[in-house]
Amino acid sequence: MHHNSFFHFLSLLLFRQQRKHIGAVLISVAMIFLLSATLFISTSLERTLLQSLDAQPDLTVTRVQAGRAVDTPLSWADRIMEIEGIEALSPRVYGRYFFTPKGKSFLIIGVDLFDEQSHRALQKLIDGLNLEKFLSSPQMIVGEGVSRFMKEHFFHERFTFKTPKGVFKEVGIYATIPASLNLMANDVILMPIDLAREIFGMDETMVTDITFNVPNDAEWDNIISKLQWMFYDIRIVDKREVKRGYESLYNYKGGLFLSLYLVAIVTFMLILYQRYTMVYATERKEIGILRAVGWSIKDVLILKFYENMSVVLVSFILGTVGAYIFVFVGDAPLLRNIFLGSADLPNDVSFVPTLPFGLLVSLFLLYAVPFFAAVLVPAWRVAVTPAKEAML
Repeated sequence: MHHNSFFHFLSLLLFRQQRKHIGAVLISVAMIFLLSATLFISTSLERTLLQSLDAQPDLTVTRVQAGRAVDTPLSWADRIMEIEGIEALSPRVYGRYFFTPKGKSFLIIGVDLFDEQSHRALQKLIDGLNLEKFLSSPQMIVGEGVSRFMKEHFFHERFTFKTPKGVFKEVGIYATIPASLNLMANDVILMPIDLAREIFGMDETMVTDITFNVPNDAEWDNIISKLQWMFYDIRIVDKREVKRGYESLYNYKGGLFLSLYLVAIVTFMLILYQRYTMVYATERKEIGILRAVGWSIKDVLILKFYENMSVVLVSFILGTVGAYIFVFVGDAPLLRNIFLGSADLPNDVSFVPTLPFGLLVSLFLLYAVPFFAAVLVPAWRVAVTPAKEAML
């Protein structure tokens, strides 16, 4: 078969039957767009969170009573430091502060700014941080969502907290955390650890938890065992646990959409199969004529393959490119809330562009293989019938 005449005939066929393919393209684009957008959001968030997790402490120690976390004695820090192989130990004070009049809450994190590691981390976070000026009066550094909320409610330079003792504490707003960290810090307030204790009404001998690093990964389990022998009312969370939790969360949400996609694609392919099984008389006649003029069954199937390959490629490209623009340019309105959750404060997080090549290949195969099966099987059934019978 001459290739030039073959592709000329294919182009004429596509042009003449364009209305037939438009419906399939529109439905396919909608399904591929939705699942591709979901995969882009899931992989982007997972990548960002795992990268942020790399900078977090290796192990976190919390005191537990009756199955729930309670304040941890600061004296535990000295005992923990006696264990060989531990470094960069840092007590933390944190918790949610509820602004009752508006039903909103902020995550307050108290930082020991006299700790060298905490000081360096804060210097990286806020360019040009003047520690002396920051500590000269009660001040805080707020996330973008907190800053926006406070400005909307006329707290432009300072905010007044109400402590559990009924005392009002006025705290100035020193700086805002960069918007690039909105995923982790949108509703965060950073302040000196003693100020955080005062706002939460905590005793100066208590902290929320104690974090530290263990440079030798092989020693993690050994140190966890030592801590469990040292304290009977302790909960230890290591970074591996948190990582598995993040992966499970986003794999679950992505898998849920994949399951719905599979249901939709199977339904769509069954409709296609039924549509092509009941081949229109003109199409049956067309195949019969091709067989009569000398086309083999293989030639007919190749023609149908290329005809529908154009539909598959156009649908897949439009769906994935549209999803990429929707997520990484438009920040995925509506769909983003499924993954970010319904936080107290609106989050203007921007998704880091990612292109999960392996997932896209799998998505293409999950779409293309059933599509070709639904189209080529009925065409083959017509092609193997005698040409005279097909043209009747």
